[in-house]
Amino acid sequence: MAGFFAGGGPSSTEGRRDGPSIVTEDPDLLDDLLRLCAAAGAMPEVHHGPPGKRGGWERAPMVLVGDDMARSCRGLPRRPGVMLVGREQDDPDVWRRAVEIGAEYVLRLPDSERWLVDQIADAVEGVGRSALTVGVMGGRGGSGASTLACALAVTAARSGRRAMLIDGDPLGGGIDVLLGGEESEGLRWPDFARSKGRVGGGALEDSLPAVHGLRVLSWGRDDEVIVPPQAMQSVLAAARRLGGVVVVDLPRRVDESVAEALAQMDVGLLVVPGELRAVAAAQRVAASARMVLDDLRVVARGPYTAGLDEQWVAQALGLPLVGDLPAEAGLPSALDSGVPPGGNSRGSLARFCTAFWDLADAPASRSSGAATLPRRGATS
Repeated sequence: MAGFFAGGGPSSTEGRRDGPSIVTEDPDLLDDLLRLCAAAGAMPEVHHGPPGKRGGWERAPMVLVGDDMARSCRGLPRRPGVMLVGREQDDPDVWRRAVEIGAEYVLRLPDSERWLVDQIADAVEGVGRSALTVGVMGGRGGSGASTLACALAVTAARSGRRAMLIDGDPLGGGIDVLLGGEESEGLRWPDFARSKGRVGGGALEDSLPAVHGLRVLSWGRDDEVIVPPQAMQSVLAAARRLGGVVVVDLPRRVDESVAEALAQMDVGLLVVPGELRAVAAAQRVAASARMVLDDLRVVARGPYTAGLDEQWVAQALGLPLVGDLPAEAGLPSALDSGVPPGGNSRGSLARFCTAFWDLADAPASRSSGAATLPRRGATS
């Protein structure tokens, strides 16, 4: 397998942090703040008086102080993440009260609601390194892209990484079927098709089926559902904020939603069988994908027609080579027995994927001349 990756190492699998502390005796304001916390996927701690110094005030990732309780909170230790919240738009003394309690922001509802939801979600989920996000596409139909996507996600989860597999191909038959998880309880794409704005990462993770140690977002068995670009952006951004790895199985046709997905990929893998027609088809797929995705690489797959090998395939496409995807004997029968792609840790497919993730964790070697994988910042 060629190349080095500048990865971030395995992500912590710790649970989500506590929600914000709400300090107010105003029932209407409390209702508003509870609603906004729910939208951010947060479980707040409510105080009807000043919280203890080492309780909700210092421990919480954020403190939302109602206008009615600002005077009572004077004298508490200064800390980041304190916000003074109210609904009175023309209050000349609000800034004085904010200074007295060390508030970083003064918010007025409903004008600041959307911004506040984002801040609550960031505080609860933590703003750390975003997930290493890998998109897998086929150079032609039947190339084995979905098999590789599943195997990458399964091996990542088995190694202890926080892993999510997202099915981005509505005509692929459902990637949960390939994993043997079609009966698993949880939400599918139709439940997220109308998503707008921010989706909470923790709420997304908790709602998805858990299969083979990873979370899976697949398609339902009903009629085709079109996922608007905005919903694709929201869901993928939420998945990336969780850290770990996200693997996305992508179709060959790049529409607006697929383009939105490609824009969030750290690296794309184009699976290309070793045939002249497959290479010709892959050239068109690559041309479309590279309009959005900078880092697209080739995974060649034998058997190869006369005169071809993995190096020739990569050179013909003008793309970096990740490696040759090995055939795994007995894979169809293993799938029938409920063993997913990559489920056999000693199999050639699992070894290929393990090597891929090991390279992703290794420090970049600038002196090697090998291609490195850039890491994007945390998504919002």
